[in-house]
Amino acid sequence: MKRLYIIAISLFLLGTMPSVAVAQTDDEVEAELNAVTLNVRDGKVHVTNAEGKNLEIYNLTGVRVSLIRIDNNDKHINLNLSRGCYILKVGKVVRKVTIL
Repeated sequence: MKRLYIIAISLFLLGTMPSVAVAQTDDEVEAELNAVTLNVRDGKVHVTNAEGKNLEIYNLTGVRVSLIRIDNNDKHINLNLSRGCYILKVGKVVRKVTIL
């Protein structure tokens, strides 16, 4: 019985201990501020902060249907895709979109 109380108190104390906060480095903060954004509207995609990266477009079966090189930080691209759902990927940013 004592053992059960000791375990319960230990678990309680471990759960109430303050967690350690880790500060972000300047590079991490800059990366967040310069994060890639993808916005889709009326069959066009607006890509920002992705200069030198590729826009990959996949259908829902996982087949890549298009690969477009982004040549500046503010790019508008007409998708020219048939109706359906697609997955857009630029670097680590991924969005699921529906073309009507």
